[in-house]
Amino acid sequence: MPHGTLVAHDVAELVGVSGTTIGQWARRGYIRSSQRDHEPRLYSVEDVAEAAIVRALLERGVPRPDVRRAVHRLRETSGAWPLSQARLATAGGRLLLHDREAGWLELRPRGWQATSPPEAADEVRLRLQPSTVE
Repeated sequence: MPHGTLVAHDVAELVGVSGTTIGQWARRGYIRSSQRDHEPRLYSVEDVAEAAIVRALLERGVPRPDVRRAVHRLRETSGAWPLSQARLATAGGRLLLHDREAGWLELRPRGWQATSPPEAADEVRLRLQPSTVE
């Protein structure tokens, strides 16, 4: 169950991007607007967490199509807020997922595929921060 009700501007301030970017991410499927999916969209605290992770992945050089593909693939098994539920890392612009049974997996065109443990993997940890965007 989602918590809170925020407009795109409020989400943007917490994540450190513009309100327009939040709306675009919702329309393109990177994040959800779980409280209301028509204009004006309304977001929950859980949606804010997802947006913060999307920003972190993009800042680390993960290509936008990979972020979107990861969201869709993870949503199939992890529910409404898949990025927050997953143990994710990046290494040189590659997106990695740690699975308890399979170990580290890398997102490739055909989906998640086993990979050797990354030496320089940087785990994605959720951090909400004040906006630098005005």
